[in-house]
Amino acid sequence: MMFVADKWTDYEVMYAGSGEKYERWGEVVLRRPDPQAVWPVFADGKPATMDDLPTADAVYHRSDKGGGSWTRNKSFPQSWKIDYDCLGKRLTFGVEPTSFKHTGLFPEQAANWDFCGGLISDAVSKGRDDIKILSLFAYTGASTVACASHGASEVVHVDASKGMIAKAKENASLSGLSDSYIRFIADDCRKFCERELRRGRKYDGIIMDPPSYGRGPSGELWKLEDNFYDLASLAFELMSDDPLFFIASSYATAVTADASGQIIRLASGGTGNVVSGELGLPVTRMGVCLPCGSVARWTAN
Repeated sequence: MMFVADKWTDYEVMYAGSGEKYERWGEVVLRRPDPQAVWPVFADGKPATMDDLPTADAVYHRSDKGGGSWTRNKSFPQSWKIDYDCLGKRLTFGVEPTSFKHTGLFPEQAANWDFCGGLISDAVSKGRDDIKILSLFAYTGASTVACASHGASEVVHVDASKGMIAKAKENASLSGLSDSYIRFIADDCRKFCERELRRGRKYDGIIMDPPSYGRGPSGELWKLEDNFYDLASLAFELMSDDPLFFIASSYATAVTADASGQIIRLASGGTGNVVSGELGLPVTRMGVCLPCGSVARWTAN
């Protein structure tokens, strides 16, 4: 199964192939690497190369020493804004090319924003007015603002990077959510969950989007495939008695969508319903979908 984020207007993958993708972010066209673009590029139904396409506004080049850099072919702002209609709620995000090839937003996650937003809106319409959401490894806050926009009474946004926390606050403000009850917490996600358990805190929805690799609280290197189950089972202990959802995404190639689903099924104690699959983006000029990681979604019913 693939959950396709196909409702964008301010963003599109126009072409993908030969290890790269060619994207439009608002008015800006970027070309950057993508390991899942394992097929050839096609333009107008014929085999082509990225160099055959109109020159992108900026192209990302990897460095053999790690990281990389952008070559700008046209003048455009250092950062700019794009919008997403999340089931009738306008979300606005700041985007900016970084030295790690990212832009501060993962557009494929829009499929999850809609999923969470729909469940929260439905619960609110049925009279629930105290919905608490926990977003772990919350990055620049796209899931946070999606949940807040649909009526969550409290969203707790946790990320270890203070820089990403600052970006998330900006995105909340851009989306008109400055007055929403969002707690931005710079902390190690595992340690935060352990403290919340001791406090007796509970959440009606949990979103977990850990990186493939990371550093533990003492600086030790860890891999997601070695820690995914432990993280998920720990987070599941924070679920309320009347939960809405638990979502766990993974960009680790060693963790397949089916494996993610099995992990969440075990972590939940076999309760509820689990559906897993790949996140995807339509490649608009080629008629295919680009895989962009996996996700497992748990719901109570």
